[in-house]
Amino acid sequence: MTPEQIINEFQRSDGWTDVAIEWGLRLGGALLALYVGIQVAKWLTRGVSRALTRAHVEPTAMQFLGRLTYVLILMVFVLAILQIFLKVSPASLFAVLGAAGLAIGLAMKDSLSNVASGVMLVTLKPFRVGDIVQIGGSSGKVEAVSIFQTRLRGADNQTIVLPNNLITTAPIINLTPDTMRRIELIIGIGYTDDIDTAREAIMRIMRGDQRILAEPAPDVVVYELADTAVRLGVRCHVGNADHFATKCDLNERIKRVFDEAGISIQGAQRDVRAVRTITQDGATGITLTVDRPPG
Repeated sequence: MTPEQIINEFQRSDGWTDVAIEWGLRLGGALLALYVGIQVAKWLTRGVSRALTRAHVEPTAMQFLGRLTYVLILMVFVLAILQIFLKVSPASLFAVLGAAGLAIGLAMKDSLSNVASGVMLVTLKPFRVGDIVQIGGSSGKVEAVSIFQTRLRGADNQTIVLPNNLITTAPIINLTPDTMRRIELIIGIGYTDDIDTAREAIMRIMRGDQRILAEPAPDVVVYELADTAVRLGVRCHVGNADHFATKCDLNERIKRVFDEAGISIQGAQRDVRAVRTITQDGATGITLTVDRPPG
């Protein structure tokens, strides 16, 4: 209803009282209809979610489609309320929506980009809800993919919220695309230590740990003959849920077994010697020499 129509209606009425009553009833009906619309949108969204669950749609797409359904249904109710209770004509409504859409589109181009990126994430499926991912400088477990943003749960139980357009433009590393993950440790032993003894000690630990899978088979290989150590690569596969605990246990148990076997674990170290010299004229100088293991 235009301002001119409101003035004409006021002139035809007995005064502001009738107009106030009428508009009060309209606003009350609009608010009541909006409340009903919100409840209907929630009910229909739950129905859509149940239907998607029966259709075995993955949780990532189900969450995204559920939120999109809720927003669309609510928009339909708002448009109907404006037309029925507030007497906004469809032509005027669409004209206002067109102008507002253009202004909002220019002002919210980043948000619209987030929506498009959210559709890409659901369609291309680089990860799913429950996967552990690294995106840019953030890592965590995927909890939800919504219209505008994706929520991760970090290792320290912090909530990480990333805009969808940032995710689609950043490298995505999915650490749990399968049911198992690989553990890789690099252990440095001394050049005087026996490689076969160290390998057998580590293999005995991995064969005795039931969390470590038999296939792919665990192994211990020589990665590098470095300056300070012979670097052994310890590799095995475990279930996703056992990755962190098994990795920590392997570190501790390898250290204990090496101590018992007399095998040294070498780090990046140098032996630096300072030699003081005195010349015939009484001047002093210091010479530094660096010793390192052969290799």
